[in-house]
Amino acid sequence: VQLQAFGGGLVQAEGSLRLSCEASGFSFRSHSMGWFRQTPEKEREFVAFVAWDSSITYYAPSVKGRFTISRDNAKNTMYLQMNSLKPEDTAVYYCAARRGGTCSDERSYNYWGQGTLVTVSS
Repeated sequence: VQLQAFGGGLVQAEGSLRLSCEASGFSFRSHSMGWFRQTPEKEREFVAFVAWDSSITYYAPSVKGRFTISRDNAKNTMYLQMNSLKPEDTAVYYCAARRGGTCSDERSYNYWGQGTLVTVSS
């Protein structure tokens, strides 16, 4: 099982980035997926969720209206479009595959990627 997140980088405030998460080794189209993020000062926090068929999406209040989660099951890939970025969005972003349970709870996810660093400068 492998989840590889990439697309992070350095961007100025109000800029945009698009993260991708490529999955292999498991049935991607059968799993709902999520993005989480973590900084050295804070515990890992939920960012966004997408159902296996994209029928449901859910966002943390801090990113709702600015971030958009999506997926392409034909490509085994999930995305996170991040617009109007703020310095407080700076974090390592992780993608994860959910096994069941509350979509915003990291304990509901059993497969995790290695993370990609997003740095937003003011």
